[in-house]
Amino acid sequence: MNNAFPKDFLWGAATSAYQVEGAAQEDGKGLSQQDIINSERHEKFGFADASVASDHYHKYKEDIALFKEMGFTSYRFSIAWSRIFPNGEDVVNEAGIQFYRDLIKELKDNDIEPIPTLYHYDLPWPLVEKYGGWLSREVVKDFEVFAKYVINEFKDDIKYWITINEQSIIVQYWTQKCYVLPEYQDNNQLRYQINHHMNLAQAVAVKLAHEAGALAGPALGYAPVYARTCKPEDQIAALNANDLRNAYYLDVYFRGYYNVAALTYLKQAGLAPEMEEGDEQFFAENLSDFFAINYYDSQCAHACPEGEERRWSGYNLSGKKGDMSGFETHPGFYQMCSNPELRTTDWDWAIDPIGLEYVYRDLYTRYRVPFMITENGLGAYDELTPDGKVHDDYRIDYLREHIQATKRAMDMGVEVVGYMPWSAIDLLSTSNGYKKRYGLIYVDRTDDDVKECKRIRKDSFYWYKKVIASDGTNLD
Repeated sequence: MNNAFPKDFLWGAATSAYQVEGAAQEDGKGLSQQDIINSERHEKFGFADASVASDHYHKYKEDIALFKEMGFTSYRFSIAWSRIFPNGEDVVNEAGIQFYRDLIKELKDNDIEPIPTLYHYDLPWPLVEKYGGWLSREVVKDFEVFAKYVINEFKDDIKYWITINEQSIIVQYWTQKCYVLPEYQDNNQLRYQINHHMNLAQAVAVKLAHEAGALAGPALGYAPVYARTCKPEDQIAALNANDLRNAYYLDVYFRGYYNVAALTYLKQAGLAPEMEEGDEQFFAENLSDFFAINYYDSQCAHACPEGEERRWSGYNLSGKKGDMSGFETHPGFYQMCSNPELRTTDWDWAIDPIGLEYVYRDLYTRYRVPFMITENGLGAYDELTPDGKVHDDYRIDYLREHIQATKRAMDMGVEVVGYMPWSAIDLLSTSNGYKKRYGLIYVDRTDDDVKECKRIRKDSFYWYKKVIASDGTNLD
């Protein structure tokens, strides 16, 4: 085995617009649904809102200088739709597009490959008010206007376009990732209707990227599902869960149709999306070129009796282990559960680097497309010491083991082109504010006090710098 990663491997890290930029209504930017959602969560739970976030809008040059110091050769970020089109339609905000021109130029000047995401949860708020946002098929037309403008604007600068971020997470946590009007929140079929509209939008983005001579692919929050026991019933439950939570999305991206077993179940349960003639043909004509994996953990499932109540994915808001609000349950199909074989983060996310190796191997066999990691990280309580240090050995351990898993898969023939963990700098967690930190760079602020958002290099910053400089051979 050759332990070094290829010389052209893309080393970097990731963020998203609403979680780092701030300047939520500055220089002509309109509100997004995430500005509204996070404002409500600020009032309800005390988490920070998105108005300042990590102030990347004003500090992007300082941040890119730190990325350069770490040795980044790539940076995954997102373009805020409402910064370009404040009303979500076709009137361009020149100051908004200039920010991304400046950002991309600064990256290119520092030999960092810009890898932008077109949509990362932040739909312009006027489109929610106009027709309910992603609930309406009308959104696909407005997304096409936005995507066409942005892709054409940067066609000479961008090789890889990431289309839509984490559709499966949007289905599971739809009121956190989309603003869903209260009168629709009991209609769970709309979760899958929103996803269908996103599939149409993602195919539009792939088509536009190809016309511009670029490559395009989705970023999916992907977690393999293991069976709780060796019982055949649990094995079938895990297969069902993988079909509905994973293959239901990937088969559209890379084969052009919905996974048959998952769609059959959704029809039986009254949850299937309404489709128009030609939709799957459009998917098949615009298949993705690569898969951007957002990997944090693996999942576990067991058999579920018919009589159970249907429930959706729970979450841990407190950061106290065991404080999970519940598990997704589909009667007669599967029930998710904790995996007793794995340790967890404080937010009950299983830590499973071998699971990432499993994902690479399994999906490369299924779809034979290149992969890049666009999110992978450990959310934790980071402590800033009195002398201005952050000792995050736990994060280093997590990243080391996942980089090793990536290389093992590559040594078995899997194509992986880049590794961009979550996150480059500390940012606003949609579910947990600034208590839950992921960054290689500490941002000195709290949920209550923005301070100056000073940047401080964590121990993981210096460690990752050595990893990159050594082409992945120095992981100590």
